[in-house]
Amino acid sequence: MFELAPRLAADTVPVGRLELCRVLWMDDVAYPWLVLVPEREGAVELYDLGAADQAALIREVCLASRALKEAFSAHKINVGALGNLVPQLHLHVVARHPGDPAWPGPVWGHAPRRPYPPGAAAAAARVRARLGAGLQPPTESPCPSPPSESWGGARAIAHKNLSR
Repeated sequence: MFELAPRLAADTVPVGRLELCRVLWMDDVAYPWLVLVPEREGAVELYDLGAADQAALIREVCLASRALKEAFSAHKINVGALGNLVPQLHLHVVARHPGDPAWPGPVWGHAPRRPYPPGAAAAAARVRARLGAGLQPPTESPCPSPPSESWGGARAIAHKNLSR
């Protein structure tokens, strides 16, 4: 049975599910950032997925990339699969802008994650709306979210680029 890695659960807010991946919003105010986690037990590397799942993953990365670009007028989308600290296969999809804290370098390791303040606007909802009809509500996880983080009213999230 698939279980989300505890660190991913702790650092993200559930957005929903696509055909293959659980979609998570990285709780870092510095960048609009999705994490796609293929719901395949034991998958650590891309080659651990079968051909059909590899193709589905690429489609979902493209969907997430487009959603972030449209929602935040991103200059560039960065996609990465590192997994050095969390060996569960997951892909980061990050909207970038000139002038963001790590521009033009990578976001990984640039600075500690800065969680969004409570009570801010729901940036994740902007992306959720652009992911379309294929997005399903998040499933229950072994690391439950606080009650304020429900599908209908995801935890209030803000981003300095909301006005874009």
